[in-house]
Parts: sequence; C-alpha cells; structure tokens
Amino acid sequence: MIKTTPFYTRLAHVLISIICLFYLAIIGETLLAPLIFAFLFSLLLLPFANFLERRWKFPRSVSSAVVLLTLILAISAILYLLLNQLSDLTSDLPAFKAQLLATSTDLQNWISDTFHIDNHEQISYINSATSEALSKGTSLLGQTLLSVSSLMLFLVFIFLYTFFILLHRRLLLNFLISLFREEHSVIVYDVVSNIQYIVKKYIVGLFIQMLIVTILACTAFEIIGIKYAFLLGLITGIFNIIPYIGILTALIMTVLLTFSTMGSTAVLLVVASVFVIHLIDSNYVMPKIVGSKVKINTLTALIGLVLGELVWGVKGMFLSIPIIAIFKVVFDRVDGLKPWGYVLGEEENSAEPEIVEAEDNNA
Repeated sequence: MIKTTPFYTRLAHVLISIICLFYLAIIGETLLAPLIFAFLFSLLLLPFANFLERRWKFPRSVSSAVVLLTLILAISAILYLLLNQLSDLTSDLPAFKAQLLATSTDLQNWISDTFHIDNHEQISYINSATSEALSKGTSLLGQTLLSVSSLMLFLVFIFLYTFFILLHRRLLLNFLISLFREEHSVIVYDVVSNIQYIVKKYIVGLFIQMLIVTILACTAFEIIGIKYAFLLGLITGIFNIIPYIGILTALIMTVLLTFSTMGSTAVLLVVASVFVIHLIDSNYVMPKIVGSKVKINTLTALIGLVLGELVWGVKGMFLSIPIIAIFKVVFDRVDGLKPWGYVLGEEENSAEPEIVEAEDNNA
C-alpha cells in the first residue's frame, strides 16, 4: 500500500525550500550575481565562439578570449558614450544651477501667494535642509566612490566567469548530464538546448528593444529641442530594459533636466513623447521582439521584479525575467512541475471558444 504524504507536509517542504533558496541567494550575492550574468553572456556569445572554432579552427581558449574581448569592447563603447555625454553635462552645471535658482524663486513666490507661507520661512527651511545634506556630503561621496569600485570589481568577475564558462562548457554540460539517469539524458539535452535558445533570443531581443527605444527617444527629444537629447535618449533606452519601473525612472530624470534648462511647455512635450514611446514599445516592440521569445505573463513578471529588487537590488531586477524564463523551461519539461510552468506562462485563449460553444449548445 502506497502512503501519500499529507498536503500540509508537502506545503511545508515547499515553503522551507523557497525560504532556504532566498536565504542562500541573499548571502551568496557576491558569488551568484556575477556568475548568473556571466552565464547569460556565455549563452549569448556561444554561437560566435562555435563559429570561430568550426569555421576558422580557433582553439577553444582563443575563441573564448576573442568573444570575451568583443563583449568588453561593446560594454566599453556604451560606457564611453555615457561618460562622454555626462562630462558635457557637468560643464553646464553652473547654468543649470542658475536656472534652478530662478525657477525656485518663482516657485517660492507661488507658494507664498497660494499657501501664505513667508519667503523667509521657506528660505530657512531650505537652508536647514541644505546644511543637513552638506553634512552628509562626505559620507555620500565615499559611498559613491565605493559603489564605482564595487561596480568595476563586479564587471571584472563577470568577464572572468564568462571566459571560464565558455572555456569549460563541455565539462559543465557533461557534469549536468551525469547528475541524472541515462534514460533522462535526452530530456536534459532538450532542456539545455531550449534554455540556450530562449535566453539567447531574449537577450538579443532586449538589445533590439533598447536600440529601437533609444532611436525613438533621441529623435523625439531632438524634435522638441531639449538639451542633451542623445544622453537622455540613451538613458531612456537602457533603463527601459527594466520593465515598468525603468521607463518611469528615465522619465523622471528627463523631466528634471528638461525643467531646469527649458520650461514647463517642454516638460509636457517630453512627458507626452515618452508616453507615446512607451505605448509603441509595450504594444508592438515588446510583444513582437521580446515577448515572442519568453512567454511570461505580466503578473509573474511584476512579482519577479519586486522579488529581484528585494533580494539583489537593481541587479536582481535585470536578472529576474531571464531567471523566470529558465525556470519555466525546466518546469514545462518535468511532469511533476508542469503546473508551475503553466502559471508562469501566458494564458491560452484557445479553449475559450469551446466553452462558449458548449454553453450555447446547453442553452
């Protein structure tokens, strides 16, 4: 007689496992975050490495080094564009400061006329807030320098992990297959190939989406005539990789910079332009280019973003969707986990007409 484990026991096992996984992810961020980024980059660069090895007969170590150098050059080019534009922005900080002072004076007069708050009270409040901010300036500067150094170290580990994953990819694949029984090797190969295909297409789709949004944003900002249109368009395209939250963050930055240099009319045009770009991206670009590669419903994506931010901050938000996509591929091919794969994916509407037809027949 086969004994069935009670539901509450199985539920307790699942909850304990989830808690342990999140705890391990939090304490292992230093190792796991760059390792997962390197894994995603390795899947993206794998076809290029295979091409060099088969077509040009490159040794595996040389092909891994060449594709890694290509990745470094691509990231360096993006960082150079950002830093070049930011350096020009820094040179105009005095003009921005003067514009903000003039705008703040008008705002003080409006507050005084509307809420009957004396200008001296407003100035005293601003001075107290400014002195408090300046007192924290040293610690903030130290934290900024620490963040920059941590980012550089983070990138170094990503590049190293990417190189060694590409170099030892056959060893890692054989290890993964050896973990399961021989009769399951076909399923393991199928899961690995599907993960490679989906993640590669997803990352390529994200880059295409970023390029399209950047071009649309730069064009719109140039037409409006705002200063640093290319920088703001590039920031909008890069931040748009983070679903829902990224475009809002880019909009706030663009509005603040536009308001300090131009005026309220330009701000309204910027808001309208970003709104139209977001509609184009969410209704055409995202479903056709990115959504077709990863079938994840909106609720799951939003929950994944929140959990990713709670666990790893911004890095977790970037990694949440690819990780969910990998889990979905695994869940869809394991019999006991197929319900989880179903709840992560998009709802299929093919069964709805049959239900409606059956109800009509009953009527």
